[in-house]
Amino acid sequence: MALDGLAGWAGQFTSWVSQVPGLGLLLEVGGSLGLFGDPGEVQAQVRRGLSDLGYRAALAVAPTPLGAWWLARGGEGEPVLDRQALAQRLARLPLAVTGLPAEQQSTLAGVGVRSIGDLLRLPRPGLACRLGAEVVELVDRALGRLPDPRDRYVPPPVFVARLALPAGVVEVEAVLFPLRRLILELTGYLQALGGGVERVLVGLDHPRSPPTRVTVRLAGPSRDERHLQLLLRERLQRVALPAPVEAVSLKAGRIARLDAVSRDLFEGQGSPGERWEPLVDRLRARLGQEAVYGLALVPDHRPERAWCPAPAGVTSSPPCSGHRPLWLIDPPTALQAQGDRPCWGGLLTLAEGPERIEGGWWDGADVSRDYYVAQNPAGERCWVFRDLRPPRGWFLHGVFG
Repeated sequence: MALDGLAGWAGQFTSWVSQVPGLGLLLEVGGSLGLFGDPGEVQAQVRRGLSDLGYRAALAVAPTPLGAWWLARGGEGEPVLDRQALAQRLARLPLAVTGLPAEQQSTLAGVGVRSIGDLLRLPRPGLACRLGAEVVELVDRALGRLPDPRDRYVPPPVFVARLALPAGVVEVEAVLFPLRRLILELTGYLQALGGGVERVLVGLDHPRSPPTRVTVRLAGPSRDERHLQLLLRERLQRVALPAPVEAVSLKAGRIARLDAVSRDLFEGQGSPGERWEPLVDRLRARLGQEAVYGLALVPDHRPERAWCPAPAGVTSSPPCSGHRPLWLIDPPTALQAQGDRPCWGGLLTLAEGPERIEGGWWDGADVSRDYYVAQNPAGERCWVFRDLRPPRGWFLHGVFG
């Protein structure tokens, strides 16, 4: 299970990951050098990532998968870049790193073969006759004389990871530490797929109580580790644990495509290119999912019914033309009038209008109004209407910025 999680995580470094069942991973990084630079840099980044996940690993780089595997088992971490150097490095390793059966190793030890170098000096026909052709083929695959095809690991369509805790914890802060490890696995998995998540589910298992389930929804696809960790921290701090937590799990369902964003060369922090989704996500995590939403326009000429709550980021086209204020007053405020002109901070000058709005008979909220853009003596601009239905009168419905 842990090896499967690491295989999905390792996909961020290469498109080809292969498992050595129960033992480790093989990564083909030749095609990734254009991105990471030299093999040593890839190796260093993999090592740092494994350390962040809480693992200690033996790493090696070689021209062949089996050669790299033997070097790693022998503790030879310095990258080897050509086959001639590989043969020299392998020659000084003990025979045990080959993984040959104990019976074959004992037979070889009986004739003084204790290292790979000793094995390479033996006549090939005699070695094949005594131990079998598969031993010669094994050495040839390690040295690159024969091809060494490997099965490619295919990540699952849904990310699910679980981590048992060494002891029950009763504080949310203590849960966040192992949860970070699962988030790192998730972000590596997402980077390998070139996608992001819009929803993650956290499970907290208790010994004798039903599990605690926490869902975090995002305004847009993301695979940012720091952002996800911050959201989970905000959300979990609002959760009361009914019992100690003995295991944590993380699940991400549908993987959404995450397009790369090209940033301006001179764009600085806090510039207009900053994304708005992280702010919405943090507000939702802190205030609740229902407390933060967007607005969408609907095809209704009545101003108070021309919008509705919508998910953040939803765009819509204006359903009607006309000069509209951003701030509407609900309900409209009745105004005093002098003669045939309304007053609001003084006698209003009707600058634009009338714009007649009638409708609503179908839902019982019908209106009949003449709207004007007006200005008072102080220069403030507002949106007023004359109600054409009894008892008539003037009303203030909006203020322009």
